[in-house]
Amino acid sequence: MKKWLLTAVAFTYLNGYAQNWEKNYDYVDNGVCGLSKVQKNNKIGYVDKNGVEIIKLMYDDGLTFHEGYTPVRKGTKWLYVDSTGHQVTPPLYEDALEFSDGMAAVAKNNLYGYINKAGELVIACTFTNARSFSEGLAPAANAKGSWGFINPKGDWVIKPLYTFADNFQNGEARVMIGSKVAYIDKTNLVIREK
Repeated sequence: MKKWLLTAVAFTYLNGYAQNWEKNYDYVDNGVCGLSKVQKNNKIGYVDKNGVEIIKLMYDDGLTFHEGYTPVRKGTKWLYVDSTGHQVTPPLYEDALEFSDGMAAVAKNNLYGYINKAGELVIACTFTNARSFSEGLAPAANAKGSWGFINPKGDWVIKPLYTFADNFQNGEARVMIGSKVAYIDKTNLVIREK
C-alpha cells in the first residue's frame, strides 16, 4: 500500500512539474531522443525534459527526432538539424521525412531521393514519391507512379508494380493493386490478402 501511495504521489508531482513549463507553449508533443517538439505563436522549437529550449522557436514546421536528427521547415524549404540544433543541411528540400536506417527521404524539383546523416545525397532524386527505409528496404514510386521497393543503393529489389506500398514491419509490407490490399514478404511473395 505504501509503495502504491508513494508511486501515485511521485507521478502527481512529476506530472505537475512537467505541466509548469508545458503551459508556456501552445503545443507540446511527447519527447523523442530526449527532446519534445513545442509550438508557440506558430513557430516550432525543441525542449529537453526540463523545458529548456535546446532548439529555439524559429521554424515554421518540424517533425519529431529519429536517430538524433529531425527535418524542420523554414519558409517553404526543409532542412535537417541534429539534437543540439546544428544545421546538417541548408534549407533545400520541398519535402523531408524522418531518418530511418541511417537515411532520410527528401524531395527536390518534385522528385525524391535519400540523404545520409552527413547531409549527403546518397540516392539521387529520381522517384516521384518515397517513404522511409525499414528493414533495409524503402517504398518508392517510379515516373509512372507505380510503387516498388529499393535497397540502400537505390536499386529496385521489388519492381514497381503496385498502386501503393507501405514500409516493411516484421518481414512483411502492405501493398495495393488498384483497391485490392495484400501483404508481401521481401521476395514479393503474397503472404495474405485482405
